Amino acid sequence: MSLKEPTHITPLIKDCLHGDVKAQYALYEQYHKAMYNVAWRIVKETHEAEDVMQEAFISAFKKLDQFSGQVSFGAWLKKIVINKAIVAFRKQKKEGPISLEEEIYKIPGPVADATNQKDNEKKAALVLETIASLKENYRVSLTLHLIEGLTHEEVSELLDISSSNCRTTFSRAKEQLRKKIETHPLWKNL
Repeated sequence: MSLKEPTHITPLIKDCLHGDVKAQYALYEQYHKAMYNVAWRIVKETHEAEDVMQEAFISAFKKLDQFSGQVSFGAWLKKIVINKAIVAFRKQKKEGPISLEEEIYKIPGPVADATNQKDNEKKAALVLETIASLKENYRVSLTLHLIEGLTHEEVSELLDISSSNCRTTFSRAKEQLRKKIETHPLWKNL
């Protein structure tokens, strides 16, 4: 088997390539929640994340013939979602400041209600909440690196910054996150 042979072209993808609407819907159902979460972690606005996710699916279905099958469909789609979310994020920044209510990012369910959850779940919730409270470039950098798993090169390309700037931002973001978590009163109780 050649390394160039597509390994991720499934029957569902083939059906989508032939314009099967039911197959497209099945693919959408399989990936829409994960892709919404990817978009939301970048744009931090529910309606904008929904728009990004929908636009990404439309784009993916239009360009499905360009899907080589060398990576999974989910990875290919995720890259489209991230690109569209970055564009939407930049547009948000250009449109000016947003209200204080929109600046306060919270994960579903307050951390205080997590007292009945396992310690690891509490810690994860606190880390996500703390990431969301960081300034925009730190939040985006940590989200793309730690949560989405992108490399420094991929992030620098997406954000249109130098690789060294990307690494510096990531390093500073990690340090800021560490400091905030270490001084958080709930963290000491976990």
